[in-house]
Amino acid sequence: MSNRLFQSVVHQMRDTIDCVIGVIDETATIIACSELAQVGTTNEFVSLDLGDSHDIFVRDGYTYKPFGAHMKPDYAVFVEGTDEVAAKYASILAITLSSIKQYYDEKYDRNNFIKNVVLDNVLPGDVHVKARELHFSSDISRVVLLIRIVSSNDVSAYDVIQNLFPDKNKDFVFNITESDIVLVKEVAAGVETKDLEKLARSIADTLSSEFYTRVNVGIGTVIEGVRDLAKSFKEAQVSLEVGKVFDTDKNIVSYDDLGIARLIYHLPTTLCETFLKEVFKKGSIDSLDHETLFTIQKFFENNLNVSETSRKLFVHRNTLVYRLEKIKKLTGLDLREFDHAIIFKIALMVKKYLSANPVKF
Repeated sequence: MSNRLFQSVVHQMRDTIDCVIGVIDETATIIACSELAQVGTTNEFVSLDLGDSHDIFVRDGYTYKPFGAHMKPDYAVFVEGTDEVAAKYASILAITLSSIKQYYDEKYDRNNFIKNVVLDNVLPGDVHVKARELHFSSDISRVVLLIRIVSSNDVSAYDVIQNLFPDKNKDFVFNITESDIVLVKEVAAGVETKDLEKLARSIADTLSSEFYTRVNVGIGTVIEGVRDLAKSFKEAQVSLEVGKVFDTDKNIVSYDDLGIARLIYHLPTTLCETFLKEVFKKGSIDSLDHETLFTIQKFFENNLNVSETSRKLFVHRNTLVYRLEKIKKLTGLDLREFDHAIIFKIALMVKKYLSANPVKF
């Protein structure tokens, strides 16, 4: 990275400074130069002059100015000439390149730091110390979005998402697997879930419509403080896994909207199996046929309203009542009673959860 960075600056200054300029590393190998033919060559005698000093020195018709973050210089600028003008050019170039490298190194370190915090690879006590070193604001609201590629084209979804969020000081994008991309997004205080879902929808729509890439997006909760980024990331992971079980038709799933599904997901499977056995003492839930289960689903969707459900199912009211009585006879639960309906609804979700056998985080 440093070589390309230095070469870019040297190339831009080539016409302004009417002489040969360049940069050498600690071994005195030229890593950037206005004359490209010299890149890669080494002057072993210059390496002896680098030493531990950052002072300007002259050798073989060139003025050198060492620079770097350590006691022993990491690099040195060289300018053709030995006069005062060459020395000034060398000093200006050294200051410029040192500042640019520090900026890029800090940006890279910040992104790497955020990635390690999100993946819970940083000790809690070290998070705030490192955040201060990198001048990273801890009191800003942020949220983690986990973007999972379902099907893709040749276009890199990672590059697309990076271009969608170009402010590298506020938003951080990185891969954790070939199919999973993490976006750490700075948000306004008090942002609502619907706004985050709208943001996620725009990402998914852009990838789908312009690049033929389908993704699912899990949204964690908004947090304040760098340390809780790992928590928001785990919530985004849970959102995708729970959504895969209970909301199979959705590709945008927010942790705040998981409701009771979130609770069921965290229950041990043995407890879930025991619950099903206790609820369906009279007969197994497996004894209900597809038509009956569809009727139950519509009954719940219409808030336990018999008349509205019969209308949506295009059946006579008495036909629906007969089906509900049949369910009561098979399971012992009368879905027209609110308490029984809640138990049955949870039981259906538990059954779906056990059948899916989702990955736990």
